[in-house]
Amino acid sequence: MHLDTQTENRVFQEQVEDFLADHLSQELRQAGRRTMGICSPHEASQAWQKILHAKGWAAPSWPADHGGTGWTPMQRHIFATACHLADAPLLAPMGLDLVGPAIIGHGSAAQKAFFLPRILAAEDNWCQGYSEPGSGSDLASLQCRAEADGDDYIINGTKIWTTFAQYANRMFCLVRTSNAGKPQEGISFVLLEMDSPGIPVQPIITMAGNHD
Repeated sequence: MHLDTQTENRVFQEQVEDFLADHLSQELRQAGRRTMGICSPHEASQAWQKILHAKGWAAPSWPADHGGTGWTPMQRHIFATACHLADAPLLAPMGLDLVGPAIIGHGSAAQKAFFLPRILAAEDNWCQGYSEPGSGSDLASLQCRAEADGDDYIINGTKIWTTFAQYANRMFCLVRTSNAGKPQEGISFVLLEMDSPGIPVQPIITMAGNHD
């Protein structure tokens, strides 16, 4: 059985390497080598995710019944290592690694049916609305509030250091919906559209003259 598994892994590795050789253009490899943050330049990251999605490989860690690959941990390791060695672009983690698994674990059937295919296909770009001017690592102190208004919520507050907000059409956001109990209580996880009224996006320019 051990020898059979080793053989299967070698065959799988060859399949992955052949796929990368056929689909990673020089431009995508260059973008992968230029990666300096948590993902590669936006356009390259999006393009590579769409290529992987067409193959069914966009989300190796997701359950197979939600669009994942069904790979073993060793196969996921082989795939990640091969991508690294081939200079493949790093995919944006906000949808695939953060909000996607949260929806899989806690979302309704309707939310899963709507959001998960769009995340896999890179049809939605997500940003994370956690930090506030007065709440960074101590998220229990966040003050951004969501007040119920019929079937909707009205959100008032400010978020900061929202990586990739300039590309995002959706945000997953922590807001305070109650002051009862401990500070860690009364915090809700909401999904919102970035083109909703009253959501301006302003860059914070670094000393290097850029922003993310």
